[in-house]
Order: sequence, then structure tokens, then C-alpha cells
Amino acid sequence: MGIYEEINSNKRRSYILIFCFLIFIIFLGLLIGVFYGNLYFGIILALVIGTIYFLISYYGGANAILTMTRAKEAQKPEYAHLINTVEGLSIAAGLAKPPKVYVIEDDALNAFATGRDPEHSAITVTTGLLKKLNRLELEGVIAHEMSHIKNFDIRVMMLAAVMVGMTVLLSDFLLRSFLWGRGGSRDKDSNQLTIVFILVGLALAILSPFIGEAIKLAISRKREYLADASGAILTRYPKGLADALKKIKEDPDPLVDHANKATAHLFISTPFRKSKGSFMQKIFSTHPPIDERIARLEKM
Repeated sequence: MGIYEEINSNKRRSYILIFCFLIFIIFLGLLIGVFYGNLYFGIILALVIGTIYFLISYYGGANAILTMTRAKEAQKPEYAHLINTVEGLSIAAGLAKPPKVYVIEDDALNAFATGRDPEHSAITVTTGLLKKLNRLELEGVIAHEMSHIKNFDIRVMMLAAVMVGMTVLLSDFLLRSFLWGRGGSRDKDSNQLTIVFILVGLALAILSPFIGEAIKLAISRKREYLADASGAILTRYPKGLADALKKIKEDPDPLVDHANKATAHLFISTPFRKSKGSFMQKIFSTHPPIDERIARLEKM
């Protein structure tokens, strides 16, 4: 798939995610309404909460992430080379406006991109990355993050994160209602149907956060492969990113003080300690195997 086809595909995924999000919110609201004996109450409650949560996350999510990671905006002359690299690659990528540049004071080697579109985006790198990578390796990492922005990966991942967060919120409300609530009045003729709804809703309340998280991380893993390839095309030097990933792989320092499970999928490599893990850990892994990413780049 070409670059422009990938951009259009990600835009379509954004609309599909919004549509699925709306349908799922209505369904959860329906279950809440059945439990409390008022369908309109449940649907309206879910839509109001979902709309507020979506708007806050969509328009304020990037700033919240930068605050959570304690990133500081890079300034010249201290980070002139970094800023010039971002500006140069943004021109090469055909972006109308270069992303803002941020730095995290940490010895770990990592970087991430965030935002809702190329005009409202940011690239963040750690000081450890700036110290330990050479010019070509740094360009490879920046090109990878620039590709996330150009290809609208940042929007897809933000919407996926919003969906998972909203699913967890409403599922938790539904589960608490089942466990502690008394529900609304029900006719005897509808008792069996109500029981079926409650059982389905209870299963959904328990499983949906895990299913949603698995889907989000599966999307995240695919995005990393595509950003590696797009970044290599942007610099026309796949070895730069491959060598950078090798250094990142050997880096012993986790980024625990500036990352958490909510932001881990954004980074170029997992910010936590690497381990092979079990089958379930692989399903919920935020990134594909780094050795496989390196091998793919070296074949380009």
C-alpha cells in the first residue's frame, strides 16, 4: 500500500472507529436502560457521557499526554539540531506545518508522536536518545515519528484509546449497577428477557475492557511496522532506523518515571523492561518484536 493510500485508509479507519464507538456506546446505554427500567435514560446517559469524554480526549488528549510524560518544549539554541532535524523532515514529508518538538529529561532511549492531525501534532524524544544516537540514527527515529503524523496514525491511535477508555468507564458503571444496584421495576412477563440482558451485559462489562485493549494494541503493533517502512522511505536510508532500534533494544534503562500503561503504545519501543513473556503478554504487548522490525528494515 502506497503512502497516500495509507493516509486515506487511516482516515477511513478514523470514521469507522467513530461510528463503531457511537454504536457501542448506544448498546451499553441500552443495557443500562434495561437494567434501570428506562431505555431512554440509559441511552441518553451513555451518549452524554460519551460525547463529553470524546471531545475532552480528542481536543485535549495530546496536551494531557505531554503533561503526563513531563515533556518540555525544546528551545534553541540548546536543541537546535533536534529542531532543525524535525523541520527538515517535515518539509521532506510534505507537511504544511512542522510538529512541535518536546524533550523528556531521561537517560532511556525512546520517542513518540502525538496529536489529532498533522497541524496539531508534536514529536517528543528523550535526552538519552539525543546523547546516544548519531545523526543518521536520530533522523531515522524522527522520520518514524513523522510517518505516524503524516499517515494519521496519531489520530487512529488517539481514537482507539478514547474508545477503550470510554468502554472501561461505561463497563465499570454497568458492572457496579449489576453488583450493587437494584434496577427498575419490571413486569413478570419480561423477567426472562431481562435476565438474558443482564447476563449479556454482565459478561460484556467484564470482558469488553480487555477486548477493547487487545484491539487497540493490535492496531498499535501494525502501525509500528508501517511507520518503520514509511520512515525508511522518507530518509531513503533504512539502516539509520535499524541501527537506532538496535541501540534501543540494548538500552537497559526503562522509562518508568515518564510513561505508564496509558501512554506506552505511543513510544517507538516499549518504555518498560523487555521480556519474552507469555502468550497473553504477547497479545497485550504494545509493540511488535523489535528483532523482527530490525530484520524488515535490513531487507529494504
